[in-house]
Amino acid sequence: MSVTERDPDLVDASAAEPAPPELLLPREVPLGGPRAMRVQRTLPQRQRSLIGAWCFVDHYGPDDLSERGGMRVPGHPHTGLATVTWLFEGEVEHRDTTGAAQVVRPGEVNLMTAGDGVAHSEYSLAGTSVVHGAQLWFALPAAVASGPRRFEHAAPEARSIAGALVRVFVGEWLGSSGAPQAPTALVAAEVRLPPGLRWEAVVDPAHELGVLVDTGEVVVAGLRATRSQLVAMSPGRSTLVLEAGAEGARVLVLTGEPFPDPVTMWWNFVGRDHDDIVAARADWQAQVAAHRASGTADGRFGPHPAAWEDVLPAPELPTVRLKPRVRR
Repeated sequence: MSVTERDPDLVDASAAEPAPPELLLPREVPLGGPRAMRVQRTLPQRQRSLIGAWCFVDHYGPDDLSERGGMRVPGHPHTGLATVTWLFEGEVEHRDTTGAAQVVRPGEVNLMTAGDGVAHSEYSLAGTSVVHGAQLWFALPAAVASGPRRFEHAAPEARSIAGALVRVFVGEWLGSSGAPQAPTALVAAEVRLPPGLRWEAVVDPAHELGVLVDTGEVVVAGLRATRSQLVAMSPGRSTLVLEAGAEGARVLVLTGEPFPDPVTMWWNFVGRDHDDIVAARADWQAQVAAHRASGTADGRFGPHPAAWEDVLPAPELPTVRLKPRVRR
C-alpha cells in the first residue's frame, strides 16, 4: 500500500469523528548535577499519561558537551517497561545487566526490555561534542511485564515516501522493515519533511497518535507545534497529515493501541499498583547496598557490569499510596 492509498477497512473503522488533538508543552528536567544535560519532557503529564503504550517521552539537545557534562547516567533499574534510545547527533554507550555493551549512533536504535527487572547505564562517548536525541519508554502489557530482560540493537532502513524521508525504528508502518518489534501494537518513526511539504500517511484508526517536533515547525491536525512540543491525538483517524514550515521539519511519530492495563509509574519503575513499586524499590536498594559493599551485585535486576563504579540509589517513596495513572 502506498502512503496515500486507503484501506476500506480502515476508513470504515474511523467513521466516528475523532476527539480534538492536544498540544503538550514540555517541562525541563536535569539529568544529574549542575552541569548535567537537560531534557524536555512531554510525557507523562497531568492531562495525559499515555499515547498507546508510550508512557515517557524525553527530547534533548543539541547539547554542547563543552558547556555541560553530556549524558552521564550511572547504573539504574527499570521494571515493567521498555526503553528506546534514538539519536540525531552524537554517540552514547549503553551497558546493561543482560550483558549488552553497545554504542548507539544516529540512525540506530537501542531497545531494552526490562521485564521483571533490568539495570543499565548510558554515557556519551569522550569524542562526542554534541548529544541530540530522544529517550522513549513504553509500558509492557501484563502478559510480559514480569518476563525476562532482553536487549536489541538495530539500524532500520530509511525510505523516501511521498517526498519525506522516513525511518521506522520500532514496529511496522508504511511497509517498513528492520525495526525491532514490541509486544504491544505500537510504532515509532522519524520523519524528515522538506520545506513546505504537506505529507499524508495512512495510520491505524484504532491507535492513539503522537507527533514530537525535533526541528522546525509543523502543523498537525490544525495545531502548530515547534521544537520539543508534542501533538497528541485520540483514536479515530485513518490518516496523519503533517504540514512543514518554511524551514522544513524533523519529527518523531508515535502510535499505539490504547493500553488496556493499569499503569502505576514512579521513578524508573512501571507496575500495576503501589505494592509492585514498593517491592521493586526494595529489591533495587538491596543491590545498591551490595554493590557499594563489594563493587558488584546480582539479584532481581541482574548482574552488574564490571565497568560500573557506582549505581544510583532510589529516592524515598512518597508518604501517600501511589495510584494508577488515569487514561485521559
